Amino acid sequence: MISGESARYTVKRILLLLLGSILMAFNINTFVHAGGLIPGGFTGITILIQQIGSRFWGVEIPFSFVYIGFNAIPAAICFKYVGKKFALYSVLVIVVSGFLTDWMPRMFIDFLQLHDILLSAVFGGILNAVGISLCLYADATSGGTDFIAIFISEKYHKETWNYIFAGNCVILAIAAWLFSLDKALYSIIFQFATTMGLSSLYHGYQQKTLLIITNKPDEVYTLIKERTNHAATSFKGFGYFGQAERTLLYSVVSAYETAPLITAIEKLDHGAFINVIRTEQLNGHFYTRPKD
Repeated sequence: MISGESARYTVKRILLLLLGSILMAFNINTFVHAGGLIPGGFTGITILIQQIGSRFWGVEIPFSFVYIGFNAIPAAICFKYVGKKFALYSVLVIVVSGFLTDWMPRMFIDFLQLHDILLSAVFGGILNAVGISLCLYADATSGGTDFIAIFISEKYHKETWNYIFAGNCVILAIAAWLFSLDKALYSIIFQFATTMGLSSLYHGYQQKTLLIITNKPDEVYTLIKERTNHAATSFKGFGYFGQAERTLLYSVVSAYETAPLITAIEKLDHGAFINVIRTEQLNGHFYTRPKD
């Protein structure tokens, strides 16, 4: 039986995913098409195939047919090896955004057909980042090459973003060769705006280092362990301000866990002094919450 809290979280997840899907479909039909842009990943491959079919063969290829087809095998692999709910929620995004891209009413689409390609690239990239971020906050993905990156990261603990970037470069090179170089270069701006937007909106893959000076080290450590499943290291020191012995707790947690954890620590120990540092590189064992 599903608890009330679990049901609310499921509804929240679905609403975020549907909103993200709508934004991504709307973005493709407005800024991307207006600028003739080629986004990265499977979305970019699908749009490139559509453009090739339209220009060279005179065939209008449905976006959803190609996009869902490309995502089928990566989704099945993630379902088996990463997480069943994670994969199913991601498939929901893929299917909804795919069909909406084909069927979305043109009431507002024609109104937003910008004639400035640079504006289309910048604001399209930002809107794309917002849509993807909503999916990530719902603990899912927008599909495409994200499936591949997450699978390799979970199974082999290796970064794949350089390979994905290389693949995107190949897609843009083909677009430049078949169509025009300027559209490919504007597409790089689109992808850059998406990357910068994601780094600002979503911090789930970042870590924060917490330096906590407290008089309740055992209670604070228990709180860190229960809330984040991360450990901490204790150091004894002397506080010159209060002329008393103090304890320093050192811990590294995920960025999205930082704010609620700090609030909980401050409620537990009103006199705690907390310094938060962005972790640029982390070597060694770090607990990562498994996908559901």
